[in-house]
Amino acid sequence: MMDQMKMVAKLKKAQSELKKELVEVEAGDGAVTVQVNGELKIVDVKIDPELIDIDDIKELEGWIKEAVREAMTAAQELAAEKMKPLMGGLGNLGL
Repeated sequence: MMDQMKMVAKLKKAQSELKKELVEVEAGDGAVTVQVNGELKIVDVKIDPELIDIDDIKELEGWIKEAVREAMTAAQELAAEKMKPLMGGLGNLGL
């Protein structure tokens, strides 16, 4: 029972730390920047108006999709890596 409580506490701590972890990805040579935290939540999106062609919105939309997709993937990998050492103990929790 005590081991289970320790494992749950470690999981909660790791989840809390993931909130603070940020992944930042650029697309379009810096035209679009997206930040995602370890909880897979978009924290910030920046668009550099000097690097976009307002007449080519399709290109901008593509860069946004690319940056979000890459940032989410990187954040998922970060979260998996952070949680990996703790996942082995989950089998003992009956989850």
